[in-house]
Amino acid sequence: MASSKYLSIFSPATPQQRQENFADYWQFTQNHGGELFEAERDLAKKRAKLQAFKDNPVSLRTPLANPDVFYRNYIEMQDDPKSLDRMTLMLTSMYKFARHEWVGIKGAWDVVPDMANSHSVEDKISRVHLAEEFCHWRLFDEMLRTCGLDKVEWVPLTPFKEWVYEQFPKVPGIFMDPPAFVTELMGVTYYFHLHRLFDDVLADEPEVRQRLHELLDEITIDEIAHVGQRRNFIGPIGMKASKWMVRPLYKLFFADIPEVAELFDVEQMVKDGEAFDFNEVPEYMVEQSWIPSYCKA
Repeated sequence: MASSKYLSIFSPATPQQRQENFADYWQFTQNHGGELFEAERDLAKKRAKLQAFKDNPVSLRTPLANPDVFYRNYIEMQDDPKSLDRMTLMLTSMYKFARHEWVGIKGAWDVVPDMANSHSVEDKISRVHLAEEFCHWRLFDEMLRTCGLDKVEWVPLTPFKEWVYEQFPKVPGIFMDPPAFVTELMGVTYYFHLHRLFDDVLADEPEVRQRLHELLDEITIDEIAHVGQRRNFIGPIGMKASKWMVRPLYKLFFADIPEVAELFDVEQMVKDGEAFDFNEVPEYMVEQSWIPSYCKA
């Protein structure tokens, strides 16, 4: 049974509370990621953690039986997804999820002011947020390499999808903020379900299972904070719109990754998004992340 330690992410917040939480989040994110290397789209502490993983590699005890199946399907599904083993489905779904994130942040990076031209706390937060997302893309790449997939190419989406992602950051905040918040929520939902899938699919690969958990933890802890941060941009009308958007946006996004329906209960993922309140977040993640004050009971 869920405790009452935290309130729904859709809880109301006054403008004053939101301003106070922006200031608090800015302090958190400066300490959390370290120095921003703008030219490299990277953060000092994130870079060091990734390098530590690379310096201490682990590998599958039993290599992938047929990596060609992954490479044939990881960009676009060529085979019937029902014919693929769960390991391959898991890995191709991870690539496709991360690829969407990568395309989205590439489009936003050129629109959001750089740090030298960020004059508000909100702009500074947005710039560091994007750098964190680039770090997540690198962590996903490391997950695939850990599973022996070192020939992965990160390629653009279709021209239309690329155009949509490029236009999205240019939309006024009143229209952009609710779907942007829901996409962060969707990320946390996917990551929690993926965490549990690791235990199932990698039951006979304890070293790689542990390493993928550690890599995904780095992403999930950030995304938990991003959920609160993105929610903080939104007023009462936008929050009502956001809650309404959860179901259609989850369904639309995951329909573009056919592996997801084979691996997860998408309806349960929708329900998890609609009911999200931080109470199911493991304590070790809460301790390293950030939650808005108005979501604490």
